[in-house]
Amino acid sequence: MERAAAALGWSRPKLVRFETAKTRPKPADVEAMLDLYGGSEAQKLTLMQLARDIRKRGWWSAFNDVLAGSFAELEDDATAIRSWQVQFIPGLLQTNEYALALIRILSPDDPEDVLLRRLQARMARRAILERKDAPSYNVVLDEAVLRRPVGGAHVMARQLDALIEAANRPNVSVRIMPISVGEHAGMDGPFVVLSFADGEDQDVAYLEGMGGEIYLEDVGQLNRCNVRFDRICDQALSEDDSVALIADIAKEYRQSDESPR
Repeated sequence: MERAAAALGWSRPKLVRFETAKTRPKPADVEAMLDLYGGSEAQKLTLMQLARDIRKRGWWSAFNDVLAGSFAELEDDATAIRSWQVQFIPGLLQTNEYALALIRILSPDDPEDVLLRRLQARMARRAILERKDAPSYNVVLDEAVLRRPVGGAHVMARQLDALIEAANRPNVSVRIMPISVGEHAGMDGPFVVLSFADGEDQDVAYLEGMGGEIYLEDVGQLNRCNVRFDRICDQALSEDDSVALIADIAKEYRQSDESPR
């Protein structure tokens, strides 16, 4: 396994996920493996076509025009997701109005039909948390996320109500890093750690920014991410206190929205 991964220029966890059917390989990944492993031309053509056909079955295939499949596939396959966010509420917990406000500001040059397609794709993602085999979802938000009125007071009040509703699900944990903490373990930016059924060495850490998507699969890097997330949790409010804070801020938004102008 180590020799094959090295020859392909991949990490061992990436190859393990393919060979244990935890992640769907791209046709290019299958082609690279076939070039290394050998086999007849007929076998290669058959397996390449199979790789294309399998990838069409994922829900994200309907949104190939606006959605990169890599993260969506990993998120769909994960059994546990740990997310630290400092700028906005993560996509799996966003309301339609909140999501559209973000999409509009982050893609200002896209036409309206493309924006609505992006919204449809984001809303399709939410079904992950509602299915029978839903992953555990552990989210920590910086308090500033709650205080930033994305879409205005009315949109934020509804979004925070939805966040409380999500926190009541048995597979979802929502906690808040209060501003009063001061310096904390998550100040160097957001990240997501996705875990899969085969154990810790299958984890993937995901970081996203203007430079694109970054996936960390090295065991040492993953250990640091998991330790960092644990430290963030140690400084965050408890689940009950977090829900109480979210409710208080939602009330402030409703009062602001109802105040005379």
